[in-house]
Parts: sequence; structure tokens; C-alpha cells
Amino acid sequence: MSTAEWTHDDIMAAVEEIKALGESEPKPARDPINQPMINNWLEAIGETDPRYTSGEAPPAMAQVWTMDGLDHTKRAAAPLHRTMQIFDEAGFKSVLGTNCDQVYLRPVEVGEHVTLSARLDSVVGPKVTGVGEGYFVTTENTWRVGDEVVATMSFRVLKFKPGARKPAVDKTRLVRPQMNQDTAYFWEGTALGELRIQKCNACGELRHPPGPMCPTCHAADRGYVVASGKGTVFSFLVHHAPQLPGKELPITLALIELEEGLRMVGEVQGGRESIAIGSPVQVAFEKIDDDLTLAQWAVVE
Repeated sequence: MSTAEWTHDDIMAAVEEIKALGESEPKPARDPINQPMINNWLEAIGETDPRYTSGEAPPAMAQVWTMDGLDHTKRAAAPLHRTMQIFDEAGFKSVLGTNCDQVYLRPVEVGEHVTLSARLDSVVGPKVTGVGEGYFVTTENTWRVGDEVVATMSFRVLKFKPGARKPAVDKTRLVRPQMNQDTAYFWEGTALGELRIQKCNACGELRHPPGPMCPTCHAADRGYVVASGKGTVFSFLVHHAPQLPGKELPITLALIELEEGLRMVGEVQGGRESIAIGSPVQVAFEKIDDDLTLAQWAVVE
């Protein structure tokens, strides 16, 4: 069945078959409870309780003993793995988050050998989230020594279909640039639709980014000129992650070589398909709010 052919009823029918199988066969841990593994755990979290160096295992290590390692074939029959396969085939390929509830009935001791059994408890959905449509999948896991239950865990995961719904982006929440006496002229210019470049009034040197003193003649007499707003792409990159406040990813960032001979970093509006090194660009202004207007760039076709 292709991704497009899966319906909600198809998904629920498939997961009901897994639920009907009940608890899986007990899977033995690869190794008995052992002190070297406990020592690694203690060192990683900074635990110094003497009980855990004298034969007792930390209760929170329950899941450690039955982890599958790198051999994925060992988990093929597990209820959670089989359920995840269903959702992958139906197009719900991403995991947004997980949570678990563990209960410890008694400590386990070095030398004991635990087993793990699991069952699919519930699948709830579809739920509409900020990142798309998804289903909450819950499994119940039980660890035993022989027939005695020593720990349980309720594990829940949200399996969702990315891109079904994009969260709204509030552009006013972006990381705002620094504005001070050295840069005020630049932001006053963008508000007026001008791309201003700092100029040394003493020697005529143009410079960007702006600063309090000319790097050529060391004078502190500064002014500005209004640039043509034309340039070419000297270098660029497309930013996919991490998420940036106030931005809808991906975004293209470029180093622009201006007609005036300076280089300036800025965001390129759209143009991800057509931008290339050497592409001609024209400045474009985006008003964020009454206090901030950004200078960006548009590829000239």
C-alpha cells in the first residue's frame, strides 16, 4: 500500500492487529546484571551511593539491560517497532517527542538475568499539532526475573507527518540587531529605504561594518554615503537548522559584494533555486515593525 492510500481506518485496523497479539514473548537481556555496566552508569551521572557498588543495580537502569544494540533485526517483532513501521508506511515518518513512566517493584542484583516483554496499549489520533498531524502511540513494558515482575514502563511517542501544517512565524520575535551611536545612521537609512555606507569624512574611506574610528587614517570624523543598492553574490549558504526566532526555515544567507567595493552579509529573499555565486542582486527592505527595517537582497533575474 502506498503512502497516499493509507486512511485513518487502515491505520487503526493495522494497529488493532498488533494490540490483539497481547504481550510479546519475553526477550532475555544480552548479559546478566553486572558491576562493570553499573560502574559506567554511576560515573556518567555522578552517583556515589555505596549500595550500587555492593551488588545492587540502580533501579533507573531497567531499560539499559535489554537495549538491542546495533542489531536492528532483534527488535523486528517488538510491538513498538512494528507499530512505527505502520506509521512510516502511512507517511508519519517523524517523532516529535517521547515520555515514559517507570515503576520499580524491587531492586535487581548483580548476577540476575532480566527479560523484557511489551505490548501495544493504545494509539490515539489523529491529533493536529503545530508541526503537523500525528498519533500518540503508547506501549507497556515489563521487566521480569523469572516470573517475578521487577519493573514496568509506560512509553509514549508522538508519530507525526512533517509539513502537514507549518507553525505561524512571528517576525517581530527575531534576534534584533545591535543599535547604538555607531550604527544608528544605518538603521535610520533602512527605515527610509536607503542603504547607507559609513564614510570617513577625513580621508574619504568607505567601511562596513561601521565603527567609531577609521581603520585607515584613525580619524573619528564619520559620515555616510547612500549606496546604489546593487551588487553580486560573492558567497552564500542555505540555513536549515537550528530554528531561528522569527524566521521560517530554510533561509539563504549571502555575502554580497557591493558596487562600491565593500562586502555586506544579508538574507536573500526567496531565490534558493536561482541563486549562484556571481548572481546580480538588488537591495530590498523588509519592515519588521515601527522600530526595525531590515536590508535584505533579491536576485535580479
